[in-house]
Amino acid sequence: MALGRWASARARAMPASVFTTMDAAKAEARARGVDVIDLSIGSSDLPPPPAAVAALRAAADDPASYGYCLEACTRPLREAVVRWVARRYPEAPELDPDLHVLPLIGSQEGMAHLLQAVADPGDAVLMPDPAYPSYYGAAELAGVRRVVLPLLEENAFLPDLAAVPAADAAAARALVVSYPNNPTAGVADEAAFDDFIAFAAAHDTLLVHDFPYVDTVFGGYRAPSLLARPGGLETGIELYSCSKSFHLAGLRVGWAVGNADAIAALARVKGAIDFNPYLGAQCAAVAALEQPRERLLADAERFRERRDALVGALNEAGWTTPSPQASMYVWTSLPAGRRDSFEFALDLVRRAGVALAPGRAFGERGEGYVRFALVAEPEVLREAVERIRRTLD
Repeated sequence: MALGRWASARARAMPASVFTTMDAAKAEARARGVDVIDLSIGSSDLPPPPAAVAALRAAADDPASYGYCLEACTRPLREAVVRWVARRYPEAPELDPDLHVLPLIGSQEGMAHLLQAVADPGDAVLMPDPAYPSYYGAAELAGVRRVVLPLLEENAFLPDLAAVPAADAAAARALVVSYPNNPTAGVADEAAFDDFIAFAAAHDTLLVHDFPYVDTVFGGYRAPSLLARPGGLETGIELYSCSKSFHLAGLRVGWAVGNADAIAALARVKGAIDFNPYLGAQCAAVAALEQPRERLLADAERFRERRDALVGALNEAGWTTPSPQASMYVWTSLPAGRRDSFEFALDLVRRAGVALAPGRAFGERGEGYVRFALVAEPEVLREAVERIRRTLD
């Protein structure tokens, strides 16, 4: 959609969405009768926990659930989050549901409001590239200056904090990280989080950890939480979502947990703009948080089976692709001879009926890569690779 005379400078500064063009390409292919295998969007296709659906249904039948939801009505969710953290990361310090937890209308909303809450226009924010595209929009809305942290394959897609210019490190109001990572599927261990925390403490910088893929882990890998590391609660804040762990993306419910001052600032900004998620969505989130760990591991196993099917098929087709330890994505370099990820993705939709996310959609350093979302069963993923192989041949 083209911007007109009423578009503000802020609106014009918003990065254009490559996904909009990809969506048009998918629609055009379907209009030609092409059966499109859509692996471009990370929207889980697994069913939500039945207990969460039952809680949502019960709330929907209660007329009282449709009113404005102010702070008091969010307490059950805040208390459920505290219980969940205590079970999941018992080494974390005791949390206060009134000081350390705040509901969000999804972690994407949380990031946008958080940058406005803790940074002023012109302030520096250290932000990865490639990154989830909404980070860039959040930075533009806040009017902050992005200091790029390149996530390079040779560095296991971890930021090199030692390479941050001293002036930028000293000026930074926030350091944004996300592991397991979208789009790279990179992971970080506890030592990496200790480095993040030490950097944030040394430079009086807020550490912001976007953590939607906490449960989408494979094998023996356990995703670290900054809350469970020494100094983490004092220096950082974590953003969570029901979209990935519990397959409730459409409900738009999540939460922030962490430093009390950062939570208070975020609450002040949000209080001027929204009245929290719908109460029924919060009830569903409370029920989801009480799910046994075994259910979450079973869902992660489904994604692992898909990962194995996709990576195995890609490698058999001669497209060398690493196998990630976590997330619902496979991130891989473009096939030999291909340079432009956007053109490659458009070509696949038109000629093969397979939709992928071009690496360029995630930032300049995403160019040369493409992202597969593990949102189809193994046989469909293998069919997608076969279509791609035929197209490349």
